[in-house]
Amino acid sequence: CAHLAALDQGKWIHSQIIKGGFESDVFVGNTLIYMYANCGSIEYALQVFNRMPKRDIVSWNAMIAGYA
Repeated sequence: CAHLAALDQGKWIHSQIIKGGFESDVFVGNTLIYMYANCGSIEYALQVFNRMPKRDIVSWNAMIAGYA
C-alpha cells in the first residue's frame, strides 16, 4: 500500500527531525501533523500535537482536518 510506504518514510523523517533537534519548531510540528494525518495515522498526528511546546492556528487546523 502506498500509504504504508509513505508512513514508514515519514516516520524515518520524523526520527531525523528529532535527532537534529528541530521537533520544537512549530512549522516542523505542523508539517508532521499534516503528514501523519494524510497517511491515515491520526494517532501519531495527535502525539506530535500533544508534544508541541507551542501551537498556532495551523496546528489546530491540521488536527481538525485530520479528524474530518
